[in-house]
Amino acid sequence: MLTLPSFHALMSLHLALPTPAPTQHPIERDKRANIWGILSLLAWGLAWSMVCLQNAPAQTPSPTVAATQPSPAPMAPTASAAPQVKFVTSMGEFVLELYPDKAPKTVANFLQYVKDHHYDGTIFHRVINSFMVQGGGYTPNLKEKKTRPPVVHEGQAALAKGGSKNVVGTVAMARTSEPNSATAQFFINVADNAFLDPTPIPPGDPVASFTYQGKTYNNVPRSNLEGNPQLVGYTVFGKVISGMDVINRIKALPTGPQGPFPSDVPKPLVTIQSANIIKTTP
Repeated sequence: MLTLPSFHALMSLHLALPTPAPTQHPIERDKRANIWGILSLLAWGLAWSMVCLQNAPAQTPSPTVAATQPSPAPMAPTASAAPQVKFVTSMGEFVLELYPDKAPKTVANFLQYVKDHHYDGTIFHRVINSFMVQGGGYTPNLKEKKTRPPVVHEGQAALAKGGSKNVVGTVAMARTSEPNSATAQFFINVADNAFLDPTPIPPGDPVASFTYQGKTYNNVPRSNLEGNPQLVGYTVFGKVISGMDVINRIKALPTGPQGPFPSDVPKPLVTIQSANIIKTTP
């Protein structure tokens, strides 16, 4: 049986004409007079031209042809690399968004179970208010379904890639005390369960300094830390993006013993009627 630790925890135009100089030599005066006469004729001709232009019929401006530039292509919606799975249960629907960039093998394993319709007809067999709801492995008569071989544990690797911790609304894989034992069962955190989080191991061998649960250890052989069940935690691989109210109703159900379980079986049983991929990875 797969178990989890108990809970303790956004225009103008201007023409200037030259002014005649004051009294000068007679010859220069005659030259100036001739020049002045020519300039006067020019000025008169220009003025007449302006009058003619003003009286000319208005012409319709020709349409301006703007330089044609290709319009920028409309931006396509950003394709999310996060597939989504819709669960329909006897208490309502919820949707999980999964993160293959953080836990690729875990997500691939989970999606294969969805494609195989493994979850259809299974139940949430373990419900603990203020902790988590767990399902995906048992039928309504509390018989365990067959599964494929376990998936490799990716808890520490996912966290190192910026993956989420076991906080409210996240989904993680259930397993036995053996880290690499997760198959189909999953759980949804309904509280911030820090004690389920993987503990990153600093580089080095031996590890110069390692802190766990507030206590620091020095010069620890790496082999003592890698694969240690107390440190690997539980692999978070997605979260609830809609329908958390359904999960909250499930967590509030009364529970008790039933079948092979001494406690925590919800009453009534909550059945997963279907699980389908509604958004795939591009």
